[in-house]
Amino acid sequence: MIRLALLRHGHTAWNREGRIQGRTDIPLDDTARADLAQFRLPDDWQTAALWSSPLQRAMQTAELVTGRIPLTDPRLSEMNWGDWEGKHGKLLRADPDSGYRDMETWGWSFAPPSGEALSDLRARTVAWANALTSDTVAVCHIGVMRVLLAHATGYDFLGDAPFQVKRNRLFIIEISNQSWHHPADPIRLQKARP
Repeated sequence: MIRLALLRHGHTAWNREGRIQGRTDIPLDDTARADLAQFRLPDDWQTAALWSSPLQRAMQTAELVTGRIPLTDPRLSEMNWGDWEGKHGKLLRADPDSGYRDMETWGWSFAPPSGEALSDLRARTVAWANALTSDTVAVCHIGVMRVLLAHATGYDFLGDAPFQVKRNRLFIIEISNQSWHHPADPIRLQKARP
């Protein structure tokens, strides 16, 4: 069995403004850098393989929390939000002509205009995860995490998800012969040692 621990990147200026980032390469803001420098991986994850999305907000998070430079794979990049990238989610939601829908109503086949369907995101990320050969920490994005956790739990993006992705926590998926299981509770990052 391989354990995959998913960690969401820290805040960026766009996160704080409520903008949809997608594949736009926005760095961590100064507050996030300072906050993340106070954390580290739990002891039993210290020697796990370390992977990251190639987007700088994920790579910076990985380095700050582990003190290591992660391996990167484009399959861990955030989903392509197409025409909605850079826009404020609140404004899109309020505009009936935008076509915006909350992810909990998408199912696997919906895609933002000129964007990526969740089924395509699942295909690339599950292929990456099924090729792992050792316990791994992957620092990535909320869309990637939602899709991998949905795959592990059988969630179909119709209704409330059986998980809630939060920062500074490892969300564990156990993979055995391409069978996936998600234990219930995430593991908090630990405070860095002085």
